[in-house]
Amino acid sequence: MLENYHSPWLDEEVAPFADSVRRFVTQTLAPEEDKWREHHQSDRAAWRACGEMGMILPDVPVEYGGSGGTPAHLAVVVNELNYAGVGGLSLGINHIVGHYILDDGTEEQKQHWLPRIASGEVICSVAMTEPGTGSDLQAVRTRAVKQGDKYVINGAKTFITNGQLSDMVAVVAKTDLSAGAKGVSIFLVDTRLPGFRRGKVLDKVGMPSSDTSEMYFDDIEVPADCLLGGVEGKGFYTLMKQLPYERAQIAIAAAAVMERALKLTLEYTKERQVFGKPVLDFQNTRFTLADVKATVLASRTFCDHIIQQWVDGKLDPALASMGKFWLTERNSEVLDRCLQFFGGYGYMNEYPIARMWADARVARIYGGANEIQRELVGRSL
Repeated sequence: MLENYHSPWLDEEVAPFADSVRRFVTQTLAPEEDKWREHHQSDRAAWRACGEMGMILPDVPVEYGGSGGTPAHLAVVVNELNYAGVGGLSLGINHIVGHYILDDGTEEQKQHWLPRIASGEVICSVAMTEPGTGSDLQAVRTRAVKQGDKYVINGAKTFITNGQLSDMVAVVAKTDLSAGAKGVSIFLVDTRLPGFRRGKVLDKVGMPSSDTSEMYFDDIEVPADCLLGGVEGKGFYTLMKQLPYERAQIAIAAAAVMERALKLTLEYTKERQVFGKPVLDFQNTRFTLADVKATVLASRTFCDHIIQQWVDGKLDPALASMGKFWLTERNSEVLDRCLQFFGGYGYMNEYPIARMWADARVARIYGGANEIQRELVGRSL
């Protein structure tokens, strides 16, 4: 965390939660990350523990199993997990699916799913991306055909976070091929149903502790009440409404990682001796890290503005997209400059800075590629 800086949204109500989450993440979750990286997934016990801490749906009403907080409480969770380098728990996916259901689900769907999602009993995935479809969600080819009181789903998805662990998948599928965006629906699919198949865990450049997989839906029959909201053609609307909040989470994560990178680099350059003196004593080091600190502070204040707008109910898509592309790009720049000071050790995975550098790259792609974010912002000018 930055010295002598206090985020304005971190008020007397949220601060105690932040302290509790920080201790829990540091003492309980962070020590497990090496094991998760080796096994390419986290474990269910950790999810349940996060549920007990109120970390999974902190801004969902208590009546649905949440903690009854605000987006500031979610920001705390995202910030602390990323500052501590815990990449194996993609709690944000549960949050995204939870809000699909909270905002657009039927009362029965809310009562059935939300308490179990909040507790960590149910781990979620979002099945949007297909082998031939990335940011263009209107072009999905997965089909859901109604037959009596059920739907039959066929299709393939890829790059699915929590793909090996998920108990429920929010599947984006076409219910009307001729209706464009209005033909897109979302189905809440229980992964125990016949016809659902998980593919292999994908071998990624970074984030090895997060299980990213392929998924296949082969004539899988789901009850009609699995259709989110009970009405066809509302899926694209739900996705567009919730994507800004996903992008805000990505921005918050980037700011947290930058802060950790600066802290680690300052510690290392004060201790590492080169030509008889600490690396930090060289003018080049001080000047570069002065630039980094300015970037980190600017990023934090931008991030705090996004969080405050979210808390106030004023976060708009353009601001979320700006935060997503600008902060993820600053994060990659900061990590690259910081890693350089570690020399050869900075390229070794035993050093956190190397892991952070590799893990950060995908943030400019997922959640909507940064080029798409610029297009969205450009349309708002």
